[in-house]
Amino acid sequence: MKIRLLAVGAIGAIALAGCATTSPGYGSGGYSAPAASSRYCADCGIVTRIERVPSGRTAPSATGAVLGGIVGAVAGRQISDRTGGSEGNKNVSTAAGAVAGAVAGNAIQNRVTDDTYDVHVRMDDGRTIVINQRDLGGIRENTYVRVQNGRVVIR
Repeated sequence: MKIRLLAVGAIGAIALAGCATTSPGYGSGGYSAPAASSRYCADCGIVTRIERVPSGRTAPSATGAVLGGIVGAVAGRQISDRTGGSEGNKNVSTAAGAVAGAVAGNAIQNRVTDDTYDVHVRMDDGRTIVINQRDLGGIRENTYVRVQNGRVVIR
């Protein structure tokens, strides 16, 4: 009985193996899409060069934080004043506005004075474009990238 069951199982496995195919371009009931390397991407290319562009702008190290703190404190005080806050509430609003303004001012100063990068991309269609952006986001030379919304991103 066991031998008969083994024989039926072996014949079934051989029959199913004969149905399998390894021909290229055919899989799971239909023809598959062409290989990814043969697809054309109008917005894609290879980074050929990256140049650092100095901003040429300088400012003393705490200027943004100090100016932002002053503006934030005044704004916090005015908002509390107009909403009818108590004297304690006005003091808290002034302090919170100063802290938020200092953080925002520092971030703005860093963004304005930082260097940028010119990223040279040889597109798949043969043209070369240059995109200027603030951060590279992991992009290096010879990286395959896509240009989206005026920025170079890793594909």
